[in-house]
Amino acid sequence: MDRILEKKKGLQKKHIPYVAGGAALLILLGWLILGDHSSSLKVDSRTVTIEKAQRGQFNDYVRVNGNVLPITTVQISPLESGNVDVKVVEEGAMVKKGDIIVKLTNPQLNMQILTSEADLAYQENQLRDTRVSMEQEKLNLRQERLQVEMNVARTKRRYEQYAALEKENLISHEEYLQAKEDYELAARQKELIYDRQVQDSIFRSLQIDNMEISLESMKKNMELIRQRVDNLNVRANIDGELGQLDVVLGQYVTAGTKVGQINDLSDYKIEAMIDEHYIDRVKAGLEGTFERQGKKFGLVVKTVFPEVRDGQFRTWCYLTGERPDNIRAGQTYYINLELGQPTDAIIIPRGAFYQTTGGSWIFVVSPDGKKAFRRSVKIGRQNPQYYEVLEGLDDGERVIVSSYETFGDNEVLILK
Repeated sequence: MDRILEKKKGLQKKHIPYVAGGAALLILLGWLILGDHSSSLKVDSRTVTIEKAQRGQFNDYVRVNGNVLPITTVQISPLESGNVDVKVVEEGAMVKKGDIIVKLTNPQLNMQILTSEADLAYQENQLRDTRVSMEQEKLNLRQERLQVEMNVARTKRRYEQYAALEKENLISHEEYLQAKEDYELAARQKELIYDRQVQDSIFRSLQIDNMEISLESMKKNMELIRQRVDNLNVRANIDGELGQLDVVLGQYVTAGTKVGQINDLSDYKIEAMIDEHYIDRVKAGLEGTFERQGKKFGLVVKTVFPEVRDGQFRTWCYLTGERPDNIRAGQTYYINLELGQPTDAIIIPRGAFYQTTGGSWIFVVSPDGKKAFRRSVKIGRQNPQYYEVLEGLDDGERVIVSSYETFGDNEVLILK
């Protein structure tokens, strides 16, 4: 007869693959949930620079190179065109205002002077001839007036005589009328000669006045031309040192062309080129310092030029207080320009890491010094020595400040 087989209890051989798979799945889930999946990179600790973040005073300044310049530089330019005839002084010489530096020649200008002198002499002769002619005309008019006045007197006397004789019927009426008409004609001629004298005097006076005005204008023009000859002497317009005299004998120089400059060495200013990153923070009135011969000297920004060239903008700084000994144009000073007041902050030393991260993250070293973890930070201002950390670091934490170029996208560094 058949026997009933009972089911075997417990783990059987066929169940082993399912149990192993489940265990592996549980392990995987635990690793996914609890494990550290950050990519890591082994780094030789001797190749990195580790610095400590600390709370301290952050001095907001920028260090720039400054070149010493004369307080004023004035361009030298001739007022007239001409050929260089003589270089009276050489470049580098000290000159006084009004000293002749270069003499020019201009034959065309000399011809203009001769022409103007001839025109002036002709105008003077014309004025003299006009005056002589006027005096002669005056004499002629006076003589003619005397003749007319005498004729009036004679015709009047005859008219009066004929009037008396005509009343007594001793002469004909026709003779009386002729005498009357002769007298009246002579009287009208007298009036005409008087009017002519007045009009001629006015005309001659106006003619003389116009010629005198013209003559005076020609004299002034002559003075200006002679002054142009003096302008062929290029003179110093301030006291100072002659610099960059760029002319040679025989060279033709046009009016207004720069031939040199004079440096006023009574004082100095410093020209500094500053990175455009600071263009919104550098204003007139900012103070700064520089060291020379073991002493600190003060200066103040007076002029900020808005134009940016090659990533930099130009400023002029003026010295305040004492000046360094033996200061000379062309010297280079290293200026610390104060951008703001000192503040208390978390600071870290400057380093090459900033070129990679832009200040948005940094590697923070673990307390045991075996690992460094990537952490987001917020860096604010910077000076030549330190960065100001606004967020992400605490006092005493250590960070890697050297270059991150070889670290790739790894988030954990294993320091060996």
